[in-house]
Amino acid sequence: MERVDAVVIGAGVIGLAVGRALAASGLETIVLERADAFGTVTSARNSEVIHAGLYYPSGSLKAQLCVAGRDRLYAYCAEKSIAHRRCGKLLVAGGEAQRDKLAQIHAQGLRNGVGDLQWMDAPQLQALEPELRAEAALWSPSTGIVDSHGLMLALLGDLEAAGGVIALRSPLEAMTANPGGDGHTLHVGGAAPMTLAARFVVNAAGLWACDVARRIAGLAPEHVPRARYAKGNYFSLSAKAPFQHLIYPVPEAAGLGVHLTLDLAGQARFGPDAQWLDVASADEIDYGVDPQRAAGFYADVRRYWPGLPDGALQPAYSGVRPKIHGPGEPAPDFCIQGPREHGVAGLVNLFGIESPGLTSCLALADEVLARLGV
Repeated sequence: MERVDAVVIGAGVIGLAVGRALAASGLETIVLERADAFGTVTSARNSEVIHAGLYYPSGSLKAQLCVAGRDRLYAYCAEKSIAHRRCGKLLVAGGEAQRDKLAQIHAQGLRNGVGDLQWMDAPQLQALEPELRAEAALWSPSTGIVDSHGLMLALLGDLEAAGGVIALRSPLEAMTANPGGDGHTLHVGGAAPMTLAARFVVNAAGLWACDVARRIAGLAPEHVPRARYAKGNYFSLSAKAPFQHLIYPVPEAAGLGVHLTLDLAGQARFGPDAQWLDVASADEIDYGVDPQRAAGFYADVRRYWPGLPDGALQPAYSGVRPKIHGPGEPAPDFCIQGPREHGVAGLVNLFGIESPGLTSCLALADEVLARLGV
């Protein structure tokens, strides 16, 4: 049995950020990853947006960690020369009811500490983005985009520079939470099975976080929520986009609506939509994009870009949000479940870490260390 100070389960952007923070604090750290590469699931299948922190309830972890994480992420990208761009976004209203909703979002953003929001009327929007049709918009200059793979490479580099290691093709098979806070025993499968003893364990397994938690002997079942999965499909634009900024509609129940984002090369993509999946586990997810869903995209996008040409949308990719609530239920906060919640010393489970998880990754890692008492 090999003994280490800390084990992180999952090598997405959150797991790598947590592993980096643990290693930087002087703890011998291993990050376990079931796949043959890091960051191949949720961290690689999203909009790559750095969010400003507008939408989230006051005092929530999402609000606090997004605002703090946004500033830290921009600074980290500059320090590490990670490709990113503070391009800003327009949150657009197409009618009086949506204008009222924008006013509510504006007020919520101010409460969350997003102090640089600006109102724009139709003539200002026309001057900024001539192809855009909207009655009003909120301009968020702090919103941006980032190369998520480059970010994860930098986090991994920091982890390894601090003495940490990543173990690929190493799924957790079982874990025993030892009583009295005397560390934990982890049985790891894969090509090179091993048994680890660790004082601290962080479950950052994303879509598999609930499944991993159910494999922990000593963790009461009532502390493990039911995993739910909401697929978001993306379509790319075959021609050059006439926009220089991100364009978002008013948010929907399951997400932020079919929005226009740009990659760092200027290529436009639309999405994600919200498609609830009826699957028993994340292993059953089909990431294919149904071309027939394009009809809904054309309708949604033409509400703010009526000039979208027929035949311009092509299926691109999809991602799945690791949710812990179902359709029609209010979205919960990030669930950072530590010893205070479940009574198991040295263990933190991360459930429901969807957007703005990417933006929040550095601040969220510090929150995890605080819950562990590191």
